[in-house]
Amino acid sequence: LLCASGGCLEQGELQRRLRGQFTAEQVKLVLRDSQQFTLVRRPGEAGTGAVATVAVATSPVRLCQEYGVGCEGQCGRLHLCKYHLKGLCRNQRARKECKFVHNFHSDHNLCVLKQYGLECLNSDELRQLLLQNDPSLLPEVCMHYNKGDGPYGSCTYRKICTKLHVCQYFLQGQCRFGRSCKRSHDLFKSECYEKLERQGMSANVIEKLPSIYRNMYDIKNGNRNTSDIEDAKSSPCEVKKHSSSRESSTTDGGESEQICLYHLCRSCNFKDKCIRTHFHLPYRWQISDGNTWKDLKNMEEIEKAYCDPNNTRFNNGVTESGSLLSCISFVNMCCGFAKVRRLSTASSVTKPPHFILTTEWLWYWKDEYGLWQEYGKKDGNHAAATISSEDLEKAYIAKSSPKLNFKAGRHEYELNFGAMMQKNLRYTTEREICRRPKFVSQREVEEAKSRGFKDTEEFKGIPPHWDKSALPQLGFKLIELDSSSEEYKKVKVDFQRTMPKTVIKRICRVQNPSLWELYQWQKEQMQKINGGKAVDERFLFHGTSKKYIDAICQQNFDWRICGLNGTVYGKGSYFARDASYSDNYCREDLLAKTMFLARVLVGEFTLGNSSYVRPPLKDNQNFYDSCVNCFTNPSIFVIFEKQQIYPEYLIEY
Repeated sequence: LLCASGGCLEQGELQRRLRGQFTAEQVKLVLRDSQQFTLVRRPGEAGTGAVATVAVATSPVRLCQEYGVGCEGQCGRLHLCKYHLKGLCRNQRARKECKFVHNFHSDHNLCVLKQYGLECLNSDELRQLLLQNDPSLLPEVCMHYNKGDGPYGSCTYRKICTKLHVCQYFLQGQCRFGRSCKRSHDLFKSECYEKLERQGMSANVIEKLPSIYRNMYDIKNGNRNTSDIEDAKSSPCEVKKHSSSRESSTTDGGESEQICLYHLCRSCNFKDKCIRTHFHLPYRWQISDGNTWKDLKNMEEIEKAYCDPNNTRFNNGVTESGSLLSCISFVNMCCGFAKVRRLSTASSVTKPPHFILTTEWLWYWKDEYGLWQEYGKKDGNHAAATISSEDLEKAYIAKSSPKLNFKAGRHEYELNFGAMMQKNLRYTTEREICRRPKFVSQREVEEAKSRGFKDTEEFKGIPPHWDKSALPQLGFKLIELDSSSEEYKKVKVDFQRTMPKTVIKRICRVQNPSLWELYQWQKEQMQKINGGKAVDERFLFHGTSKKYIDAICQQNFDWRICGLNGTVYGKGSYFARDASYSDNYCREDLLAKTMFLARVLVGEFTLGNSSYVRPPLKDNQNFYDSCVNCFTNPSIFVIFEKQQIYPEYLIEY
């Protein structure tokens, strides 16, 4: 009913249409299922000042991103031509055969739809549901256009920008200026329409986009219960807005929800440009009021309860203003109709051992007595599994396979990450599994911060030519090279190979033990995946502005902050074989330019594409390591994982 009515209906209208079939209380009970419905408050009829509760059709069903490039059909996602879904498949229009499925109810798709209880929806209803729930299907709104003055706001790409130049608040149904708004509200304006048509949007779908974007925004920002929520007070951190979804949003630029380790441990040189959350704890509990995320007051109590796998809820949540909340559900991550989220630092398995305050995740299975047992630990009644929490976390983070086999005593098991179940392969009995963090109190956080990172002598593999008196526990030191040294001459030759007439003022070596160990750790991981073979490692140039130098030296390259000059071959950090190419991206500052010469683990590469947010699959399980502009003779490399980069030299000229 909702999908046939534009994806949403006011709750009162929904109850009216279902009168005689369900009571009002039954409808309210059904609508509490956050997997299928999102309840939001929207303005009622114009001029009345009333607010109506609206039910928005919600679903976790998605299109398979690997369809056509290696998916064997075990993905649990729809195999469908995305252009047909958007209404404008060029092959169909030209009466050519499309290699992708156009049937929403094919055998594979029907199995997927049945898993989500959607098999009764027709094609138009499924189209509506998918478009407003799957963020990968809609083009991004340009955030730079929505800031600044002029016809293009602060967008430097102007007419060649690939994102939509349209008012973000209009698409969210929240623009206060209406027709007097200085941002465009017209998706049929030639600039927007051409971009949408190139993405396969039909005129019929474009006409519905404002309501689709609004529904998507409300689904993402959640079930509202504003009576329980107060504004968060100032805290010893910088408060930022972040997406509630683990998937990248079409309107917020896909910013990370991780807590910044550098800010937590000492300081972050990216400051307000950092895409991670700045907070004083390695975890942060928040509740949504429908527009913004608000801190909960008793975070340590909530965290302690969450870390115990026996707890599925917490009954004493308190807002910063002191308001007592109803029960917080750890299963659905909600509090009544309001969404709740937990932000945290990076998983400990993604960082070298010397990093502090990463999040250590523990994995448990529920035994026949209803007790939670940690993997790899032996108790009186059960044999220890051949895998530990660390092994499971690595497999979970890698996402290389949805299942993992292991043994415990004489029994063999299959663990399914998607279903969060383990199955005995002989008796087919299934047990529930769960993943919870190891509890760290605020006092333990302060103690860890005062101890800092491990002593410098514990850093592994520091190059012998580094200045041992300049090895900070956290951060970096710039060591100016002697112009007569072999190290200086080697960098100079590489730089002047394509810029022979340029005068070098100085060359500095970047000494950052933490980044170096992270780089070496990544190199070891790539070698293991490569069967022990050496990884293709190159020295490549990167031009940037002087204002980003300290941040790069401290935390490495981040394309979302200092790599916005282009995404022709993918959304990552760009490096060049030739200094002359990178020189085009160096901004002159006080009569000098600066350029990095970085060590880069390019590994196995393939031709890039502007749509890539990571390298594509090279086989059924493994991805390429990087992308390039030309496979046979590459001069531009795109790196998506910053652990594959070490900013080794800084050249001033």
